[in-house]
Amino acid sequence: MNRNVSSHATTVLYDQPPADAPQEQAPAVTKRGMLSRLVHRFSVLGLIGLFIVVFWLAVAFIGPVIAPYKGGAFTSTEVFGSYSAAHLLGTDYLGRDMLSRILYGTQYTVGLALAATVAASVIGTFFGLVAAVSGRWVDEVLSRLFDALISIPSKILALVVIAAFGSSIPMLMMVAALAYIPGAFRISRSLAVNIMTLEYVQVAKARGEKLFYIARVEVLPNMIHPMLADFGLRFVFIVLLLSGLSFLGLGVQPPNADWGSLVRENIGGLAEGAPAVLMPAVAIATLTVGVNLLIDSLRRHGARSHGGGQ
Repeated sequence: MNRNVSSHATTVLYDQPPADAPQEQAPAVTKRGMLSRLVHRFSVLGLIGLFIVVFWLAVAFIGPVIAPYKGGAFTSTEVFGSYSAAHLLGTDYLGRDMLSRILYGTQYTVGLALAATVAASVIGTFFGLVAAVSGRWVDEVLSRLFDALISIPSKILALVVIAAFGSSIPMLMMVAALAYIPGAFRISRSLAVNIMTLEYVQVAKARGEKLFYIARVEVLPNMIHPMLADFGLRFVFIVLLLSGLSFLGLGVQPPNADWGSLVRENIGGLAEGAPAVLMPAVAIATLTVGVNLLIDSLRRHGARSHGGGQ
């Protein structure tokens, strides 16, 4: 009896940690874990792209608040002025502060492109899912309709629509979305058709699940990552489309201006190397390069995760 009690006590003593054992460091591990997950998820170039994208998104929201001058205020008698303490990015062809003009223009460039991209991706993905899960005749009708739309070049479509109905903020957003809905439809339909052949979808069909349930629960969650990459690419295309339209004078109209408008109206200072021409072009370049770096990092991470899971 005493032998059993002694054995039990010895077991308990060995199970307890020593008195001088260090206390657990859960908070530090958690903080390091969050940072390591972020570094693991994105490469160095991906982190640079993420920083650039977050920076321009923040500027789109708070740009008018932090701008040193009103966007259309005449702040200097010197046109195409160079960098100075009063005007960090110089002045434009009318003597307006270029830093303020760029900060105000970000909400049009980024905001319009983001809204149009969201509309194009959501509508295209919706019809792609409908085509994939519905009957053959629905798929054929939708596919032929969007094939006809995608055969029209986006810039030609935008020029025709704007020439017919005029240029305005809602019209620009609608035209940009309409031009890229067919591409989003084709990508989403292709992904959904492949997923529909997998076993778990066939099991859901055998259980008698409705098409809406299959599309929402079984198909859509498994095509999110490729569609996010496609979303980023379409965002870049729409930024370039809207900037090109503004450069031609068909985009955002005065007194408002996006980055493409700023390049067009200050093109006369190009020979002098004026910041009024260079800075909006640099803004367009950094935004598009940043989005592409982020997309490329997400693609590679998705490919590694998919390969590791097989």
